[in-house]
Amino acid sequence: MIAALVSVDLHVPQATSLKGKRGVVKSLVAALRNDLNVSVAEVGYQDLWQRCRLGVAIAAGSQTGARKVAQQVEQIVWRDPRVEVVSFSISIVSPEE
Repeated sequence: MIAALVSVDLHVPQATSLKGKRGVVKSLVAALRNDLNVSVAEVGYQDLWQRCRLGVAIAAGSQTGARKVAQQVEQIVWRDPRVEVVSFSISIVSPEE
């Protein structure tokens, strides 16, 4: 089993309150969960109106499969016009055998 850990830092320019940011983030999290069946959580910047860090966990049978799903995560995030991607990183983790 291979795990991919994705960290996405976002800027939500139209958010004027935490409530406004929460609506955008919840919608994006739901899209990732429903479309790709990945685990997603807001893991940083919870107190800031226009910043968000999402953590995405992907379990796959191969490194190629994990990278493919991570690329799909990136595509979904980039396509959302309500957010601007500040940074995107992928870490692949495999258990020692």
